[in-house]
Amino acid sequence: MAEDKNKKPIVVKRIKKVVGGHHGGAWKIAYADFVTAMMAFFLLMWLLGSTAKGDLQGISEYFKTPLHVALSGGSGSGDSSSIINGGGQDLTRSEGQVKKGELPTEKRIINLKAAQQEFLRTELIKLKGLKASIEKMVGSNARLQKFSNQILLDITSEGLRIQIVDEQNRPMFQSGRAQLELHTIEILHEIGKALNDVPNKISLSGHTDAAPYNGGSKGYSNWELSADRANASRRELIAGGMDENKIVRVVGLSSAVLFNKEEPLSPVNRRISIVVMNKEAEEAAQHDGGVVKLDAEAEDGKLGGITEDAVQTETPQGE
Repeated sequence: MAEDKNKKPIVVKRIKKVVGGHHGGAWKIAYADFVTAMMAFFLLMWLLGSTAKGDLQGISEYFKTPLHVALSGGSGSGDSSSIINGGGQDLTRSEGQVKKGELPTEKRIINLKAAQQEFLRTELIKLKGLKASIEKMVGSNARLQKFSNQILLDITSEGLRIQIVDEQNRPMFQSGRAQLELHTIEILHEIGKALNDVPNKISLSGHTDAAPYNGGSKGYSNWELSADRANASRRELIAGGMDENKIVRVVGLSSAVLFNKEEPLSPVNRRISIVVMNKEAEEAAQHDGGVVKLDAEAEDGKLGGITEDAVQTETPQGE
């Protein structure tokens, strides 16, 4: 018994060693989990922000009745861009990121006929303005007033036509020659200045009466004479200040196109015709008349489809 009393209880001390303490690596695991969770959160926010409203509604419908949508499809599968019946309601994808070409492209319809008509109308107004300007110039110039009866202006299908005609006692050229009289030179100089104010191209043609040419070298006829007179007029227009690049055509027509067909020998048939060309006539002249097709409606007072009812024209007899 005494021995039992002298025995001491055995105490076992178990020391739990903590490796690292607060300097260990356990916190790193927790921090990594936190960063992963934050990355997943921001990824979710980005996906929600970039998803179209129709897709979001489709996803919502899917979670409301997932079995029904999975088996039968229809609005609610979350794929509103699928060609298979089963996409969410398409709200034209006006929200979120929209793929290029997903929205319908706005269509612009241009009425070419109306645009052409408007251009012709504007061009006609400009030619009428030029006609009024030349008439005012002739009326206000004391030296040109006495020649006003020899300067005829009218609107034709080719543009504004300015004709300078002979009178019985006041010819434009010396008899049987291409030498211009002084008053004709003065008229051409003034007209040349006025024509330089418009961008239109110019056509020139010379005309004679029906009397046969009986002078000069052999083979020289009214054809050569009318062409020489047209070129002499061209030179004086340029001398008056007109840009030489404006002229696209110079022709001699002899007596083929008479001013007065009833009197082929009348002095008014001897004339110079200057045409301020419209766009159609200009393009036809520059392409030798083989490209531009005049509008079929350009009849009965219509110029390229534009009715010329406001212009008072001086229509020469027989032309």
